This record gives sequence, C-alpha cells and structure tokens, in this order.
Amino acid sequence: MIKMSPNNQPRIGLLAIRVSSDKQGLDGDSPEAQREQGEAYAKAHNIIITETIILLESASHETQPMQKVIDVCKDKSKGFQVVLIKSIDRFTRGGGDYYSPLKRQLTRLGITLEDMYGVIGKQQINTLEHTGFKYYWSEFNPTQKSEYLEAERAKDEMRDIMSRMIGAEIRYTQLGYWMRRPHYGFRSVKVDTKNGRRTILKPDENEAKFIIKLFEMRAAHIYTNQQIADELNSMGFRSRVTIVRDKYDRTKIKRQIGGKQMTAKMIDQYASKLVYCGIIKEKWTHDQPVKAQFDGLVSIELFNEANRGRIFVEIDSRDMITIKRRSVPEHLKNKQIYNP
Repeated sequence: MIKMSPNNQPRIGLLAIRVSSDKQGLDGDSPEAQREQGEAYAKAHNIIITETIILLESASHETQPMQKVIDVCKDKSKGFQVVLIKSIDRFTRGGGDYYSPLKRQLTRLGITLEDMYGVIGKQQINTLEHTGFKYYWSEFNPTQKSEYLEAERAKDEMRDIMSRMIGAEIRYTQLGYWMRRPHYGFRSVKVDTKNGRRTILKPDENEAKFIIKLFEMRAAHIYTNQQIADELNSMGFRSRVTIVRDKYDRTKIKRQIGGKQMTAKMIDQYASKLVYCGIIKEKWTHDQPVKAQFDGLVSIELFNEANRGRIFVEIDSRDMITIKRRSVPEHLKNKQIYNP
C-alpha cells in the first residue's frame, strides 16, 4: 500500500463502476465489491469520492457506456479532478481505438483517469525539458503504450467470451432448444438432455389458454379477428408487461410497456408464429425450419387450419419440414390508386 505524503492535497473524485452483465453484477465482480475496492483505494491515495456511477450493461453493447461518465464530468461545478476505475477493461472493452479518445476527453477537461491496478501512469515526460521548451509532440506518458495494449487485451477477451457464448447459443438453437425470451404463452424451463442442461419452452399456466383459444376460434372459420379479440379480452387477456431499462445503466428502470388488450391486428401476428406449433424458424437457423425439442401449444393441423392457407406447415415421413406461404397478389405489391 502506498502511503500518503503530508503534502498531498486531497483530490475530488468520481468512482465509475461497471459490470458487463446482470450475472456478473451478482457474482464476484459486483457493484458492491467494486465500490468497496474503490473506497479503500481512494482512502489510501487521498481521493475524496463525491459521486459514484454504476453502469450495468451488456459486454456486446456498441455504444461506449463510459461516455455517460465523461458527460457528467463536463459539469465543472462538480469539481472532479480524477475518475477512478477498477481496471482498464472496466473502462472500455472496445480496444485502444476507443480507449484513447475516451481518455483524451478527460484530459481536455483537466481530469485524471486512474485505475486501482496502477497500469495507468500519472507521469508526463517532456523530451525537451533540458532546453526549457515544450511542444505537444515532446510531451508523452511513458505508460501510454502499455495502456493501449491492455485495452486491446480487454477487447480480445470480450471477443473470445462473446464467440463462445453466442456460438453455443446458435448451435443449440439449430438443435431445437430455445435461447431467447419466451413468447407469450410459454415459460422457459431448464431440463437435463443428452446435450447437457438446456432451455426449452413449457406452457405458461396463465397465458397459454389465450393462445389456444385464439387458434381454436380462428380454425372454426366463423369468427372475424375482431370477434376473436373481443372474446380473448373478455377472458382477461393482457399482453405481457416488459420493463424498459436505461441503455447505459441497466439498474435504472425507465418505464414499463405492455399490459394491453388484444386487437384484431395482433390476432394475425400471434397466429403466424411457428413456435406455437413446435417449430423454430429464425436468423440463427438460417431461416430454415427446425423441429423444436419441446411441444407447441397447438398441433400442426390446428395451426394450418387457423392460418387459412396463408402459412402451411408440412412434415414428411423423414421428418423434413416444409413451410409454404401464400404469395402476395400482384395488385398488393405495387402502390396504385386503389391500393393507397
């Protein structure tokens, strides 16, 4: 531990805490753990922490979340002299090309970036000091290269982590497991399979009845979409409530969306989702149909009947899945006076 000199003046600091996922935020690198480390470091280095910002966001986020910290530092009334971070990989995982401009913004504000591991040096060397002159090119930080390399290492680590995680999710999706948020009517359940512990979908006891009723009424061919929507609403249908979080700080809730009644337009949207008959067809399957490792809410026969020929699912004796869609009439493809 570095001991403070009595001549050292206390510095006003902002503690920037960042975790790259909700899970990491609950594990060893939690905001609380980083806060404790930061407060201990600040006490040992004569830094007075007057504000703490916690950023909880995805490691794949293209927007640099630390830009929010820099924007806060632009308020000169706060008097920040140092931004304290745990390490360079907590500052950015975008590599040296992102690290240097972010740090440069702080430098222009007269604010020092400091990490708890001591990688970021504080010394500035002027190669013309012996002459009594100084130019922008003669002054440099001797640790700048090592800082850049550390930022690149963090970027490489993020790429490796994302490649392993997303690669596995793509593979398991193609095998028929579910890697995304469950659609309305389903809930995610982890089960033991020959491919390890994987996620499948099971009927949600509160939502599934509405989807099943929707398909049954559509298949009867005697109800309009509006009549089906009215019936589902009378049964108590409400769309699933979703929490919208701040794109930089995932701990902050901005608003809630959903909780709406069924509409005639939504009937077609729900009826066309192949997952309701146990088939996955999406980007990660290269838009090819895959038999899910779980049962749908309705049979393929009921799905076909409910979609009235707009979408037709066929499975042959070799379990090959064919999806047929009714072609759009030519008069609907081009905007004409009678097709505004």
